[in-house]
Order: sequence, then C-alpha cells, then structure tokens
Amino acid sequence: MRKGFLVFAGVLVFGSLISFGCAKKVETAKDAKGADERVASAPTPSPDSGSQVRTESPMVKESGSASGLNDVYFDFDKSAVRDDAKPVLQTDAKWLNSNSKAKIKIEGHADERGTNEYNIALAEKRAQAASKYLVTLGVKADRLSIISYGEEKPQCTSHSEDCWQKNRRAHFTVVGQ
Repeated sequence: MRKGFLVFAGVLVFGSLISFGCAKKVETAKDAKGADERVASAPTPSPDSGSQVRTESPMVKESGSASGLNDVYFDFDKSAVRDDAKPVLQTDAKWLNSNSKAKIKIEGHADERGTNEYNIALAEKRAQAASKYLVTLGVKADRLSIISYGEEKPQCTSHSEDCWQKNRRAHFTVVGQ
C-alpha cells in the first residue's frame, strides 16, 4: 500500500512540474521611483521570422538615430558601463537635457546564454547602470524608467559572439513629452 502511494505521489509531482514548468516568462520593470511592475514577455523570434539583423559595430555609436538616443553595449556577464559607452551616454544626456520634457524608457537586454531568470536580472542591472550614469550627467531620474527584456527581444538572432555582443545592450525609447 505504501509503495503504491509513493508511486502516485511521484507521478503527481512529475505531472505538476511538467504543467507548471513551461509557464510564460514574466519580466520585471522598475519605474524611476523603484516600484516593480511585472510585464509578460513576447516570444523570441525565430531566425527565419524576418527579424532584422543590424550590421554596424556595437562598439561604435550609431549615428542618425530618430530620437537622438543611441544604444550602449555591455561585456559578457557584466552590467558595468564600459569606457566606450560613456561618450555615447554623454551624447544621450546632452540630447535629454536639451529635450527636457522627454521621458525615456531604458530597455535592458541580454544575449541568449544563461537561464531566462538570470538574463532578466542581468538585463535589469544593465538598464539600471545606464540610468544611474545618465543621472550623474544631470538627467532627472523621474524622467527615466527601466524595463528588462532579458534575451526576449534580440537585435541579432545568429548564434555567434558578434551577434551576442549586439544583444547585450541598453536601448532607449522616448515614451512621452
């Protein structure tokens, strides 16, 4: 009798893991005041889904951005602002300070390596690092919000170091005036 109960309990636990193990990812976003906001993520596009692959070097600031803001890139498994990202953020801060009514969402991104949970946390740290750096340059914190997409919105979908580098980024979007 006890053996049958253990088998039943094992099947029940296994079934629960199967059922709940494939739940939809949830991302955490923080507004400028640090309040958490949970956002359901979109599915990762497949390599043949028509997603665009950007070809410029992620080490160099993109010019001609419609909003005047440019992405900054991060090293593997790091959230510290790189030296080559500082001039980009300084240019972004100048734009933000000359457009003082603009509100910005800073999106944190990661490459596909690592667990989903880890990438969400790492991408959030990247967005926070970019936000903090902009604040040190005079941008008011209440104009900035952050969200973490982890690996869910890749800029490039190939499985190579060059592509992964393009996905380790903080992206800036104007969300209001």
